[in-house]
Amino acid sequence: MRLLTGVSVSTIRKAIDLLNWFSAERAQIGLAEFQRLTGRDKATTYRYLCALEESGLLERDQQSRAYRIGPSVLRLAHVREVTVPRRAGVRLVLPKLAEATGELAHASLLQGLSLVTLTSHASTRHSARVVIDEPVIPLHATGSGLAVLAFADPSLRKATLKNLKHYTDSTPTTPEALDATLQTIRETGFGIADQKFEEGVFGIGVPLFDSSNCVAGSVAVASVATRINDEAIKLIKCELIEAARQITHSWGGTVPEALDQLWSDTLTSHNHHSTNSETASA
Repeated sequence: MRLLTGVSVSTIRKAIDLLNWFSAERAQIGLAEFQRLTGRDKATTYRYLCALEESGLLERDQQSRAYRIGPSVLRLAHVREVTVPRRAGVRLVLPKLAEATGELAHASLLQGLSLVTLTSHASTRHSARVVIDEPVIPLHATGSGLAVLAFADPSLRKATLKNLKHYTDSTPTTPEALDATLQTIRETGFGIADQKFEEGVFGIGVPLFDSSNCVAGSVAVASVATRINDEAIKLIKCELIEAARQITHSWGGTVPEALDQLWSDTLTSHNHHSTNSETASA
């Protein structure tokens, strides 16, 4: 016996993937823009969009005729947040993280083989600051993604190797380069991306864990690269540790003992340095 169906799993996945292109900055997307973003032909793209519209996951603006997120997503998002709360814990932590570091704080969720932006909060301390306009964050080229890869199931790394896209001259695009980067992260506890995804952007991320005690996402700080120095890195790391512990706790998770010890050592080293600096100043 076998089940016959007119729609393949691959087709469903490709249609649902269209939803990931929407963001607060890209609230409406027309057919032509979807073609450009996905590289698919017009007929196939239109068929996917019609299916999503019929299900209520998308709707069309009556004036622009562009597509936007539909009403069905509201109900699904409510059910998700009530049963598996994610945004609530993050929203309490990100503003403090942003203001303490003076930079952009953002959190992401691991969704299959992708890291999807959950929410962000920007400090207003500087006029020049980083803005996130990509709904899906590359795992191999960002502080967030690298932190997730380093502590997630090895199968995620294996899948990532199939698409080591080049973004800048610093992007790890070979298995050897990626493995060396991940080993450093496992030894330090922090994913650092110095202009690996975008020129002029420096990011530091750490993993988040849920009730299964598996990697569920990441929290990170992104800064204009020219503002980064040793003191800024130390501050960001300390603030990220506090943020990650709080969010992981709110998600019902526990930070693995080995990683938590690395973070504790970082805090101890920072506090010791601060005490010595204060003594020397006095």
